[in-house]
Amino acid sequence: MKNKIIPIIISVLFALFLWYFMLPPLNPTSPTFWLYLFMITIFTLIALLLSKITEPIVLRRINASILPKWFTRSIITLGGILVLIIVINIAVSPVFNASLYASRITVDETSSFTEDVAPADFSKLPLLDKESSQKLGDRVMGQATEWVSQFYVSDLYTQINYNDEIIRVTPIEYDGIIKYFTNRSEGIKGYITVDSTDGSAELVTLDEGMHYMPSAYFFENLYRKLRISYPTTIFDEASFEIDNEGHPYWIVPTIKYTGIGMRKEISGVVILDAVTGESQKYEVGEIPSWVDHAYPSSLIIEQLDNWGEYKEGFINSIFGQKNVTVTTEGYNYLVMDDDVYLYTGITSVSNDESILGFVMVNLRTKETHYYSAPGAKEYSAMDSAEGLVQDKKYVATFPLLINMNNKPTYLMSLKDNAGLVKMYAFVDVEDYQKVIVSDAALGIEAAATAYLDEISGNYDANNLQEKTITIADITTAVIDGNTYYYLTDSDNARYTAAIKDGRNILPFLNIGDEVVITYSEGTIGQIATIKYPEDQE
Repeated sequence: MKNKIIPIIISVLFALFLWYFMLPPLNPTSPTFWLYLFMITIFTLIALLLSKITEPIVLRRINASILPKWFTRSIITLGGILVLIIVINIAVSPVFNASLYASRITVDETSSFTEDVAPADFSKLPLLDKESSQKLGDRVMGQATEWVSQFYVSDLYTQINYNDEIIRVTPIEYDGIIKYFTNRSEGIKGYITVDSTDGSAELVTLDEGMHYMPSAYFFENLYRKLRISYPTTIFDEASFEIDNEGHPYWIVPTIKYTGIGMRKEISGVVILDAVTGESQKYEVGEIPSWVDHAYPSSLIIEQLDNWGEYKEGFINSIFGQKNVTVTTEGYNYLVMDDDVYLYTGITSVSNDESILGFVMVNLRTKETHYYSAPGAKEYSAMDSAEGLVQDKKYVATFPLLINMNNKPTYLMSLKDNAGLVKMYAFVDVEDYQKVIVSDAALGIEAAATAYLDEISGNYDANNLQEKTITIADITTAVIDGNTYYYLTDSDNARYTAAIKDGRNILPFLNIGDEVVITYSEGTIGQIATIKYPEDQE
């Protein structure tokens, strides 16, 4: 009996030690749970077996390659459990459940891009990508000498809608266990925000520090805190967000599986206060509106691939591949109506250089829309933009998808080796040969005007509006040798016009002049014709 008590005590201690570091959910649908269970079971069996070696008769049996029956039976039982798990997962796999995998995400294929996506408002476009945001955030941190020696900036940089401003937000983390001990009493008293539209970065200080962080140790570690509070819940990766008052939270999606680790789905989120450690669990459909990232982007891409792969059945996905589609190589984010949307292109499984259309997915609600728009892949558009400035060796960022002149259009920045934005590029989704690049110093609106002038050629008379306006402000810019005018009327509406569309009037306009224009509607109207009232027939 004594020989059994000691190995059992050692096994219990090993199980607690392993749990502390692995943090497995006590949930039989989790692969981590079974790995943990198998590891402590095998450890216990070996400990019990080794305890018997002190008995000479058993030692002789072992030397004779005869293991105790209880050990052999236990190993066989573990093998049987492993086989059962494999059988269950095959039964719930796409081989037998293709339709269920195809329906993991509901895609509205009747959507209209021009109705769902408003014309681009260049004051609210996230022109900075994550890489550029990281450089700006690191620069701000480097200026805070009392912080930089104790902490480091996390690379999360979550893109969120913060009080109708598009920003990336990232926490500061403890820089090692020693600095954790020297700072844990006050916690981490700040995070960094980077405005995605104008690049302004700020180190936001908190009255009370954040204690529950991924870089914290012991029971202040974020994932250990979550596991203790929710021992049976399966978690996905946490994202860092702030609410409308700027208070920091961790948004942690909760997972449900079919089978053992199969057909992953998000069941809700846990919102944990990074300062106090208090948390609240929300089911899907109950998530607060200020939360922007309830669904991980990687899971959305996986489900979109399943939707395109299995909607005609499993056999078709392997052999005929009729109507089989996949997502393109990358994705980006748009912010609309207080929510963050993921968008990516949809292409055929043959992996050519064109897209069939693209999807937009609300990352809080998983509402998904597909827009048919045959055209160029994102990376083809990037290559096209880089080709115009290949002598400068600028690198294009992954494009934003915007509504320009009621057409889906790629917008991207062109950066130099230092990561600084030097130019903007617009590329027509349908025809990536239609591309305009413009110096970033002139501003994004000047680049947009040059692009619209390039693609407009002639206007569709059915889509033009006529209006009499009074000039409140007028400025000009010269782009690629062409002069463009930027007008603001007395109602604060904005318009652009190329010199060719009013060469006998535009150079002579003054503030207070009244003119009659025909224009295409948008956040910034594009003037097709401009006349004085007395010139009207």
